Amino acid sequence: MSVQKRKRYTAQFKKDAVELVLNQDYTIAQTASSLGISRGVLGRWRQEYREQGQKAFPGAGHQSPEVEELKRLREEVRQLKLEREILKKATAFFAKESG
Repeated sequence: MSVQKRKRYTAQFKKDAVELVLNQDYTIAQTASSLGISRGVLGRWRQEYREQGQKAFPGAGHQSPEVEELKRLREEVRQLKLEREILKKATAFFAKESG
């Protein structure tokens, strides 16, 4: 059994594909077929492009400020939980030592 690797497309490719549908009067089916992608994928890209405009398809390294802050806060929460667990264990250890 072989594992298929998921294809990745550049933001420019996605924008060009969507603009074919929006500006050149091609249908989603025609565009998807000629580019070798599924209609569902192209439909999602079109929806994202309509909602976000030129900010669509930021990629992993270019997230919106809200997404970046959420990522940073989640990491901070993870770190604080780890520190809290260490302090709990230290408190239990010293309580045994003194008692």
